[in-house]
Amino acid sequence: MTKLTRKLAGALLLVAGVLMLSGVSGNNGASPIIQLTVDEAIGPATDDYLGRALEVAAQRNARLVIIRMDTPGGLDTSMRSIIKDIINSPIPIATYVAPSGARAASAGTYILYASHFAAMAPGTNLGAATPVQMGGGGSTPGMPETEQEKDKQAPADGSPGAMKRKAINDAVAYIQSLAQMRGRNQEWAEKAVREAASLSASEALDMNVIDIIATGTGDLLQQIHGREVDVQGATRTMDTAGMPITPIQPDWRNRLLSIITNPNVAYILMLIGIYGLIFEFSNPGAIVPGTVGAISLLLALYSFQLLPINYAGLALLLLGVALMVAEAYQPSFGMLGIGGLVAFVIGSIILMDTRAPGFGIDIAVIITFAITSVLVFVVALGMALKARRRPVVSGLEQLVGGTAVADDDFDRQGRVLIHSEHWNAKTDQPVSKGQELRVTGITGLTLKVEPIKPKEEGAS
Repeated sequence: MTKLTRKLAGALLLVAGVLMLSGVSGNNGASPIIQLTVDEAIGPATDDYLGRALEVAAQRNARLVIIRMDTPGGLDTSMRSIIKDIINSPIPIATYVAPSGARAASAGTYILYASHFAAMAPGTNLGAATPVQMGGGGSTPGMPETEQEKDKQAPADGSPGAMKRKAINDAVAYIQSLAQMRGRNQEWAEKAVREAASLSASEALDMNVIDIIATGTGDLLQQIHGREVDVQGATRTMDTAGMPITPIQPDWRNRLLSIITNPNVAYILMLIGIYGLIFEFSNPGAIVPGTVGAISLLLALYSFQLLPINYAGLALLLLGVALMVAEAYQPSFGMLGIGGLVAFVIGSIILMDTRAPGFGIDIAVIITFAITSVLVFVVALGMALKARRRPVVSGLEQLVGGTAVADDDFDRQGRVLIHSEHWNAKTDQPVSKGQELRVTGITGLTLKVEPIKPKEEGAS
C-alpha cells in the first residue's frame, strides 16, 4: 500500500512538473514584446497597420508594444485614430524615436505624448506640432506673443483667421490633455503647437517631455524594466529586461493600402481610369481600355475617400479633361484645349486639401500628365476622329456612293463596271449601255444602282 501511494504521489508530482513547465513555456510564448515600425508620413496605411497590429498584440497577451518611429508628420484624422488605439490598448505601448537622426515631428509628437512610455535615441528630435491649414492655404506659422494677443481679440467668425485660431486651440487642448494623462510637460506641449517649437532628445528628457533616452532597443527594455505604468486604470509593473522581441511587419493588404493612398499614385490611377473609359467609349468593344480604366478608377475613388480631397480641385481637373476632349471633337483653334490645360493644372495642384508632409502631389507628376493629356486628347484622339470621318477608300463599303457604268442595255438586272471591276447589278429603272449609275447599296456580291439624274450629272 505504501509503495502504491509513493508511486501515485510521484506520478502526480511528475504531472504537476510537466504542467508547470508547459505553463511557463506557454506564458513566454504568449507574452512576447511586439515591435512595430513607422518610417513614413502618418496616413491611412499607418493607421491600418498599427490598429491591426495592436489587436494582434492584445490577442497574444504581449507584455509591451514598441513603436519604432521616424516620421515627418501626417494627416490629423489618421493621427487621432492611432492615438485612440493607443489609449484604449490593454497593452503598454512605448513609442521610441529611432535610430539616431530620426524625428517625431508634427503628428509624431502627439503620438509620442499619448504613449505609455515616450523614448528617444540620442541625436533625434521632436516638435513642430502646429496644425497645417486645410484648403491649400499653407502651413500655419507660429505666432509671437503680441500677435497671439491680437489674434485672441479678433472676431470669431468664419474667416480664415478664425478657422486658424480654432484649429490651433483645438490642437493645444488635445495635446495638453495627452500630456496631463501621461504626466508630461503641458507648457512645452502648448509651445510646440503655437510656436512650432522643437526639442532634441536630451532637452526633451530634461523638460519631462519624454521618459527615456535609450541607445538601442535592448537598452530601452532594460530602462523600462521595473517601472510602474497605468494601463486602463490598473497599475502594472513592467518585466521586460532581456525579453525577446517579435517584430510585426506590414502584410500585403497594408502594403497595397500604402501604395494606393500615396497621393501621386491615386492621382495617376484616376487619370488612367478616365483615359481608359474615354477610349472605350470612343471605340466600343476594345474591352481592355474599359477594363483597366474601370479598375483604376475604382481604386482611385477608394483612395480619395481616405485622403483629404479638395472637391473644387477635382471638379477643375475633370473640367480640364472634358475641355481637352471637346477640342479633339470640335476644333476651336486651341481655345478649348488651352482652357482645358489650365483647368487641369490648377485642379491638380489644389487637389489635395492639405499641406501635411508626404501628402502632396509632385509638381513633376502634374506637368508630365498635363502634357500627356494634351498629346492624348487633342492630338491623338483628334487624329483618330478625323480618320474616322474620312470616306472609306477600301473594301466593299467604299463602293457605296460611287459611280458605275452600264456594260449593256438591261432592265432590272445586268452588269456594270466600277473601279475597273465588273459587278452584277440590280436597278428599278431601265438603263442603256454606257449610262452612268450611282451605287446605292450592296447585297452579297450584287450592287444596287440607280441612274444619275441629268441635273446631278451636270452638277458633278
